[in-house]
Amino acid sequence: MPEPLYLEDIFVDRRFHAGPVEVTTEEIKAFATKFDPQPFHLDETAATSSLFGELVASGWHTASLTMRLLTECAPFAGGLIGVGGKVEWLRPVRPGDLLSVEATILRISPSKSRDDRGMIKMRVVTANQRGEPVQRLDANVLAFRRPASD
Repeated sequence: MPEPLYLEDIFVDRRFHAGPVEVTTEEIKAFATKFDPQPFHLDETAATSSLFGELVASGWHTASLTMRLLTECAPFAGGLIGVGGKVEWLRPVRPGDLLSVEATILRISPSKSRDDRGMIKMRVVTANQRGEPVQRLDANVLAFRRPASD
């Protein structure tokens, strides 16, 4: 397990990378069955008459895989606790795609009222095996300061 990262360990332009993770037909259908049961996520035949023309992953599935990858590369002390953000789905994710993430620290704002924490703004780009961005997430994440030594 990597050492936890504290606010003092983070700097603007620091980058985190993780992946790839393969997206399978079975996982697309399983996720969609439980969380986003639309025909273009569940059935190859029905998907051919959709906007996508083929089976594609739910954007929320992509977001979940992004979170999984972030936990591997950005082990913030206390966890990756989001406190707002914006997500954009740029391209569909298809069976067989290999997704990777790159997260870049954009801003660090120490708390004015709580000296044990601060806020980090990061941009997380999830890309497929061709390097094409499939999702962009601008996230505000809580970051804790390193506890004082006893």
